[in-house]
Amino acid sequence: MKRSIREYIFRLILLFVGLVIAHLGVTLFLLTDLGADPFNVFIQGIFRTLGHFVPIPTHGSAHAAVSILIMLLLLVVDKSYVKAGTLVCMAAGGPIIDVFTRLLKPFLHPGNPFVLRLMILALGCVILAFGMTIVIKSDAGTGPNDLVAIAISDKLSKPFGPVRILVDICFVATGFLMGGAVGVGTLISAFLVGPVAGIFLPRSERLVRFLLHLLNDADS
Repeated sequence: MKRSIREYIFRLILLFVGLVIAHLGVTLFLLTDLGADPFNVFIQGIFRTLGHFVPIPTHGSAHAAVSILIMLLLLVVDKSYVKAGTLVCMAAGGPIIDVFTRLLKPFLHPGNPFVLRLMILALGCVILAFGMTIVIKSDAGTGPNDLVAIAISDKLSKPFGPVRILVDICFVATGFLMGGAVGVGTLISAFLVGPVAGIFLPRSERLVRFLLHLLNDADS
């Protein structure tokens, strides 16, 4: 069924809202200093490795560059997974992290008690999982590690949660070898975000369907 322009724009808006929510969770990971989420461990490794040879302004700029590279690779493998919203996710993720970092850094720092940082990290895990399921169910595109996990999950006909864990472990291992910071938060997110997202996915799908139903009712 062909989508109307209004529905297409609405799905992109949903995607962007989910993207902002997810990257709030990512920023919480980064600022607790207990280890970044798996994809950002990978980004940190690239940021620190390439920083010895070429100037890279911010972590966010490295995030955007690597994300776009992954999108280009997936265009070669199977372009059906790359949609207009994918480019929004790839290009906007890094700058959103930079904005949240500036806003939250005065309140979140390594000097906070460990238990508090651990609680913030767990909250970030839930926020990230919820945001990314909205992005996925908007069906307008998705972020880099989710895109890889979705493609593998579909090709192998396996549940998203376990596949996301394997993808995250690969990002962690590669990023760590290049100098990315791995901590307790990295391990928590690597083994928890995928399963939590698996719980949120059907709920986010119902939410998106409900919102689209309201949109269609408004059109009629």
